[in-house]
Amino acid sequence: MANFTKIDELKKKLDQHRPLPPAAVKNLRDVYRVEWTYNSNAIEGNTLSLLETKVVMEDGLTIGGKRLQEHFEVINHSEAIYFIEDQVNRIEPLDEKTLKMIHHLILKNIDDENAGAYRPINVRISGSQHEPSHFLQVANEMKHLFTWYEQEKDCLHPVELAALFHFKFVYIHPFADGNGRTARLLMNLILMTHGFPPAIVKAENEQRLNYYEALETASVKHDVQPFVHLIEECVEESLINYLKAVL
Repeated sequence: MANFTKIDELKKKLDQHRPLPPAAVKNLRDVYRVEWTYNSNAIEGNTLSLLETKVVMEDGLTIGGKRLQEHFEVINHSEAIYFIEDQVNRIEPLDEKTLKMIHHLILKNIDDENAGAYRPINVRISGSQHEPSHFLQVANEMKHLFTWYEQEKDCLHPVELAALFHFKFVYIHPFADGNGRTARLLMNLILMTHGFPPAIVKAENEQRLNYYEALETASVKHDVQPFVHLIEECVEESLINYLKAVL
């Protein structure tokens, strides 16, 4: 099983500086909102660059030659981050209502018919051997997932809890579209609830491939450790970045 000693040491060091300077917190939130949105969308095929994503989010401009849907994906993801930050601040529970609201925000103005609704069809995941749950089983399996979460949320290490919730969610694949972005938002909602900064799975270099391969290993070989370890590395990087900003 994973050993979270280094993560815990970094988190302890960060906690010693709380409350963090407001200016540093604002800067980190602004930077991470752009990076999180860019990377999560790029993993799913959005072609807007990091700089273009920033311009769309912060200046409300449209980028010539890019599809309208790609702009909505940026705006929607940014709104979803604001929503989960608010959920964390108000100590709201992670439940089906929260999940469906996040998914609704992700698909708003893109696929309003399916936004916030479990899929009414069976789906396959391109490039994967895993066959997601039959659509008639989705609602029941999601109830089981939230029951599991309630049972484990005070037992597992927060990083393991967040990573496993992400994996179990995409294993069910409850929506027709937007599962990946929703899973990463939910994962970070769990991390942020426990005082961790959001973990960014990078779309560039090898991490995107490693991310998909680790999910496939978890789905097909039932070995979740490579995926938990990958998320652990992402959390570690975020903690180091946060510490750099306040030390």
